[in-house]
Amino acid sequence: MSNAKKVAVVTGAAQGIGFKIAERLFNDGFSVALVDFNEEGAKKAAASLKAEGQEAVAFKADVSDRENVFNVLRGVVEHFGEFNVLVNNAGLGPMTPIDTVTPEQFSQVIGVNIGGVFWGIQAALEQFEKLGHGGKIINATSQAGVEGNKGLSLYSSTKFAVRGLTQVAARDLAEKGITVNAYAPGIVETPMMEGIAIKLAKENNQPEEWG
Repeated sequence: MSNAKKVAVVTGAAQGIGFKIAERLFNDGFSVALVDFNEEGAKKAAASLKAEGQEAVAFKADVSDRENVFNVLRGVVEHFGEFNVLVNNAGLGPMTPIDTVTPEQFSQVIGVNIGGVFWGIQAALEQFEKLGHGGKIINATSQAGVEGNKGLSLYSSTKFAVRGLTQVAARDLAEKGITVNAYAPGIVETPMMEGIAIKLAKENNQPEEWG
């Protein structure tokens, strides 16, 4: 990117993989918007990133709410005056054996994990077009979106969907100078993964250990 000011937005950035992505982008010279439903966590994470000529700013958002996502990206551009990269990282990963899934849980996980990515792509497109340049969109899928994982019916389903959405968006937006890619982490020691590990341990009558 040739422009002097580079701005990246990372959702689910208060902790875990999202924060580490935001931190890496910041260390690479980007000003970063850390977006999370946990506003206090996002503010604390943003405050830990400091460098001359760069900013790290927290924004609260429910990524399952389309209007909320659009408003946050509009706010990011209003604040920074630029926007180049969106990382759609926010996600929920509950243990969901097929017979336990409720309509409420289904709507919540689908809304965050697929809706959050879909609305993020739409909102990023709006801002890239207003700014008159292309950009980069990077979506979080998972190892569980490459191979179905036992007990993760909802999570795996959403991550497979993100892979498909990423491939379609990449084709649809290429002519606009917007690249769309995805990354698929394996098991990483994060608060979300720790919760899954503890639940699995309980179900298998194993000690609640992580590491």
